[in-house]
Amino acid sequence: MTLLVLRRFLSISPEGKVPVAKVDDKWIADSDVITQTVEEKFTNPSLVTPPEKASVGSNIFSTYIGFLRSKDANDGTEQALLNELSAFNDYIKENVGPKLYHMEIALGHYKKWSVPDSLPLLKTYMKVHLSLLNCIKLSFYESGLNCSVL
Repeated sequence: MTLLVLRRFLSISPEGKVPVAKVDDKWIADSDVITQTVEEKFTNPSLVTPPEKASVGSNIFSTYIGFLRSKDANDGTEQALLNELSAFNDYIKENVGPKLYHMEIALGHYKKWSVPDSLPLLKTYMKVHLSLLNCIKLSFYESGLNCSVL
């Protein structure tokens, strides 16, 4: 059975590349092309990080320092820090958490791999974040090599 699956996989992806996706009866074995194809077919929600989100979190340290050094409670430095933290919080909720969840499921399924214990903060973050995201409903089922997200 394993040899048949391997042969089927290599007929789809001769170079052994993963991930592999079937879109409109065509197999794609390049994550960039898969992302682009999915982005073109299903525009919402977008898989591409919009330019305005590319630097989210990059000003946390500078606004923290500004607030720490501030002697005036009304100078706006606290609000600037809160704005940065809020934007970062929203970004994590909408982008990072779901991607880590997909990584954990896919690598666990295909490679029997999980985040190692040597990364305890990441493991804790993922556990807490995923417990808060009860809106994620993914069902994976296997049919030969097809793994579908419902």
